[in-house]
Amino acid sequence: MSIYLDVIWFLNFSFDLLLLLLTAILLKRKIWKLRIVIGALIGSSIILLMFTPFASLAVHPFGKLLVSIMMVLSAFGFKRFKYFAQSLFTFYFVTFMVGGGMIGAHYFIQTEIGIFDGILMTNKGGFGDPISWLFVLIGFPAAWIFSRKRLDDLEMKKIQYDQIVSVSIKIGDISFCLKGLIDSGNQLYDPISKSPVMIVDAQKAAEYLPDPLISIALQEDVMAALAASEEPHPLENRVRIIPFRVVGKSNQFLIGLKPDEVIITTADETIQVPKAIVGLNRTSLSPEEEYECIVHPKMLQSGSIQDVS
Repeated sequence: MSIYLDVIWFLNFSFDLLLLLLTAILLKRKIWKLRIVIGALIGSSIILLMFTPFASLAVHPFGKLLVSIMMVLSAFGFKRFKYFAQSLFTFYFVTFMVGGGMIGAHYFIQTEIGIFDGILMTNKGGFGDPISWLFVLIGFPAAWIFSRKRLDDLEMKKIQYDQIVSVSIKIGDISFCLKGLIDSGNQLYDPISKSPVMIVDAQKAAEYLPDPLISIALQEDVMAALAASEEPHPLENRVRIIPFRVVGKSNQFLIGLKPDEVIITTADETIQVPKAIVGLNRTSLSPEEEYECIVHPKMLQSGSIQDVS
């Protein structure tokens, strides 16, 4: 059997890269592209070791564990032992999950693909059976996407939707903090940027935002008020129009603002949201004033957890 070392190496490098990336996404770690690439290079180096005097170490479980530890340290660093252990075990969980999906698909369709000393290879001469390579090149990304989607769904179900959180918002030179309710019923997105929209009580934000903007947000017909307004304000370039529907009414709109930063603080963690829209609602959200904004659940799911230690 002929083995094309460069192809096998690149294949495993790509897999290690995607596995480390999925680990970072699952743990909500900040993704350092260079560190992820270095980790994948270390992982794929095991292919080269198999053709050196260290081949016995490369296929030994201890050797593989050592390479995995080096991969995780390179990709995520070492802040404390718990942080490192979480990264390592999550990396193995992701590896077994994606690999198990591929093995299951392999047995289902009986594609010619094999594992030699723990390294994924295709069978038959040279580049292998074209169907086998097609399975590898399509099957792994498909398993990766499927696994990520399933993990996202599980995380959505795990969110405590009745939890009150603290929401810090920064828009230009304006900063303010509100009490927020995580609500699964809020599925509002900006139709252009696809950013999740958190709904803010405009009256509660009135002391922080320009009066002309609040005046427009409090009107029943936002589009007409926006068209009629001639008074400028410093947040004009951040304004977004968010369509939404309520029972018995159609063609409703919210004034939205694109913030510079949104940070959500729960009882257990602090989450920095990468993208969001702050929608200004003209009606009170909580008559008892238990909360002042409704947080989109996607904001917790897509945000990155800040290290407060």
